[in-house]
Amino acid sequence: MKRSAGLLLFRRTDLGVEVLLGHMGGPFFARRDAGAWTVPKGEYEPDEAAWDAARREFEEELGLPPPDGEALPLGEVTQTNRKIVTVWAVEADLDPASVVPGTFTMEWPPHSGRSQEFPELDRVKWLAMDRARAVLIKAQTEFLDRLERHTG
Repeated sequence: MKRSAGLLLFRRTDLGVEVLLGHMGGPFFARRDAGAWTVPKGEYEPDEAAWDAARREFEEELGLPPPDGEALPLGEVTQTNRKIVTVWAVEADLDPASVVPGTFTMEWPPHSGRSQEFPELDRVKWLAMDRARAVLIKAQTEFLDRLERHTG
């Protein structure tokens, strides 16, 4: 069973709470919006603590150190691919223009024998809760519900 951990940054604005999400990089998600956004997260092995993995993956995915601040545990969800995702929310501000995303390599086009490098996240944005709910991977919307219960 694969496990991922991540940090969901949130900030309070005059228009309400916003969350920082990333659009998944690579050719499969290039033209998709709904279901192509995610909490910055990544996989970890059983011998690593989920919290440590969440902080490490934040830095790997965004190229920035994870922000300090109180970590609010949002628990875990199981995605349709059966991956278990554990997330903490941290209230912090971050300029999306400062993000330097990590990359991954895959064979592209398929069966071409050529490798291409793609960003893990090709865009990072602050989104209002309604907009975030419309584009986020379905199972991860539960984290928004849990965050809303906390922030009132």
